Amino acid sequence: MGLIGFLALLANLSVAVLLFTFRNGDSNMRSVWLGTRNDAIGNVAVMVTALGVFGTGSGLPDIIVAGVMGVLILSAAKVVVAQACGELKTAGAH
Repeated sequence: MGLIGFLALLANLSVAVLLFTFRNGDSNMRSVWLGTRNDAIGNVAVMVTALGVFGTGSGLPDIIVAGVMGVLILSAAKVVVAQACGELKTAGAH
């Protein structure tokens, strides 16, 4: 499981490096960048959480990380929706 998590992290980081230049692009590029970034953060969080669950014997680390990831994803969604709405307004003005 740890090996698969690490390989997934490497894959997400390599894609994030490729997308970094486009992180401030249109809403489509921004959403891909934010999704990839969040996936890489999630990979690290899952590996750390697994250690926390193993070390404590409790599911609490899982719950905490799930909450943090949920907030991260919702904040990224808010950014993308706001940017897309702005792009739609601009496109409609032309």
